[in-house]
Amino acid sequence: MRPVAPVEPPDAAELASIRAVLAAVQPVADRTMAQFHALMFLRHPELRAVFPAAMDEQRQLLFRALQECVRHGDDPAALRAHLVPLGRRHHTYGALPGYYASAEECLVQALARYGGDAWDERAEAAWRRLLALVSRLLVEGLEETRATPAWWQAEVVGHRQAADDVAVLTLRPDQAYPYRAGQYAAVETPWWPRVWRPYSFGSAPRADGLLTLHVKAVPAGWVSNALVHRARPGDVLRLGPAEGGMTVNHSSGENLLCLGGGTGIGPIAALVEEVAAHGPGGRRVEVFYGARRAAGLYRLPELRELAVRHPWLTVRAVLSEGGGADGTPAGELPDVVARYAPWHGYAAYLSGPEAMVRAGAAALRRCGMPADAVRHDLAGD
Repeated sequence: MRPVAPVEPPDAAELASIRAVLAAVQPVADRTMAQFHALMFLRHPELRAVFPAAMDEQRQLLFRALQECVRHGDDPAALRAHLVPLGRRHHTYGALPGYYASAEECLVQALARYGGDAWDERAEAAWRRLLALVSRLLVEGLEETRATPAWWQAEVVGHRQAADDVAVLTLRPDQAYPYRAGQYAAVETPWWPRVWRPYSFGSAPRADGLLTLHVKAVPAGWVSNALVHRARPGDVLRLGPAEGGMTVNHSSGENLLCLGGGTGIGPIAALVEEVAAHGPGGRRVEVFYGARRAAGLYRLPELRELAVRHPWLTVRAVLSEGGGADGTPAGELPDVVARYAPWHGYAAYLSGPEAMVRAGAAALRRCGMPADAVRHDLAGD
């Protein structure tokens, strides 16, 4: 990697100026981001091919990313944790290191146009400092991927309707695809070019090299609806490199508490498969599998069969809309898990809808579980 001059984060006065500008543009955030993209594509038309045809969502994502950068503007470690993985992901989208300097200049000009009285020379200098740091960290992540393919072609070789609006896809990548149980990848379909969505792998790495994805079609979800209702065997998708840190440390021996809601059971089941293949090493694994109704527990028979074969594994189903006749607990998944506390000596793995993951993490912390023992990757359409 080429040496890059260090960039100091903004000081307190500069951050105050940055935040004042961000507050000024927030009511017209969509217009500001549209101005940024217009300037960038006008001056650097080669960048247009990196973005999808419809830019509405891109404007929202960019403004949220700016808010996140400003929130952590005085915390280089937090900025690094957020931006270096994002830079790695940009490799999949076709970004090059030189793109970021071009984007910086266009963003400064868009903020100047809509920043109102909050924009002055000091504000401009402060924003340039922050954006230089942001660019350096994004380039750092991008450079880390130089030896990695930007994406893999993956043929759909299996497509099964597992539940209402839920499909399990089996994919055959065009070359070896390295990943760990619990990780996810960005997926692009041929029907929505340059629109990528993250999906977790639903199985541990297999000897035959096949991959599985569990996808629920969500309202206005372009990619999820295409994967559930349109994809068929023979179709070819593109996958970005595996991402995410929700993986098991097999040398630690800690017990595992796993919460899987809906299609979030995919990476949880993958973790169980990996523990079974590696050997439990004396650990226990407790799985709580939640759905609204019994029909949504489409992997329950498979997990219960694993529990019969492996005494270190316990599987509990939870229904939020009434318990089952077999005594299945009723209630929200995080609340039910909290009833079984304490969870001393456990590391928690959470996967599913964002609201469930956040509620579950908060419930476990209230039960006394250390924050660094609660692991999740919020991914999905």
